[in-house]
Amino acid sequence: MRTYWNTNGGLTTLKEWEPNCWIQVTCPTDEDRQMLEDRFQIPDYFLSDISDTDERARYEYDDGWMLIILRIPYVKEIRSRTPYTTVPLGIIHKRDVTITVCNFETNMMIDFVTFQQKRNEGFTDHVDMIFRLFLSSAIWYLKRLKQINALIEKAKHNLDRGVNNESLIGLSRLQDSLTYFITSIRGNENLLAKLKFKLQVDELDADLIEDVNIEMSQARETSNIYSNILESTMDTYSSIINNNMNTTMRTLTSVSIIMMFPTLIASLFGMNLVNGMETSKFGFLVALVISFVVSGASWWMLRYKRLL
Repeated sequence: MRTYWNTNGGLTTLKEWEPNCWIQVTCPTDEDRQMLEDRFQIPDYFLSDISDTDERARYEYDDGWMLIILRIPYVKEIRSRTPYTTVPLGIIHKRDVTITVCNFETNMMIDFVTFQQKRNEGFTDHVDMIFRLFLSSAIWYLKRLKQINALIEKAKHNLDRGVNNESLIGLSRLQDSLTYFITSIRGNENLLAKLKFKLQVDELDADLIEDVNIEMSQARETSNIYSNILESTMDTYSSIINNNMNTTMRTLTSVSIIMMFPTLIASLFGMNLVNGMETSKFGFLVALVISFVVSGASWWMLRYKRLL
């Protein structure tokens, strides 16, 4: 889907492309890709790199075209091992052509357009737009991290009531999401540091870059904190599970030892040997009494040693 935006004095839609407008391409079709390549002569591998979900954050120049790939947060709507992940957002620019391409429809881009329309100021140039996209991505990382933290607290609350596989698997999936976030945020920070010297930055852009650095640092530190907390939590519950298993095995072993004595006594009296009680009417009662006494003594000793 292609949308043409007039960026002068606020974002307004255009029916067709005009110089210095912003072309927003979301979930591009083959027709969209063909149009971009034929009309603007964009290098074809630019679009291929953007479609690669594992593409790292970077920039590249080719035949006057500049490609910037930014990693932005994305929430998968379907059930997945990693509900929170990151996807590449491509920014393509050359003179009076500025294009953004994303193969996923993200809340960040929807919010970015809505916010810029509320500002009713538009962008001073393509550099301003690029750094505002960086700022928006950092803010949305923080939003998603708050959601992840809420899910962590919910899972911990469920585990406090009883350790279950579903909550543990949920924590493991959130750990994977935090790993993606940390890697992507670091990549964006490195990319931002390089672009400061590659783009024509004015005083207003410098202030915006400072804001982006602050938000990026906060997002990175928050991701690291949540990741460390989650790792500690997983280790704690793993220790609890092992301790519970050891307690269960110890109890079962103790019960087996107690039950072994009646079996041993019954086996001794049941042997085909002369023991003096073959004809006694109290033989069975004597065997029961001895079994109970020995078993009781074993139970008391195990309780005294805190093995039961």
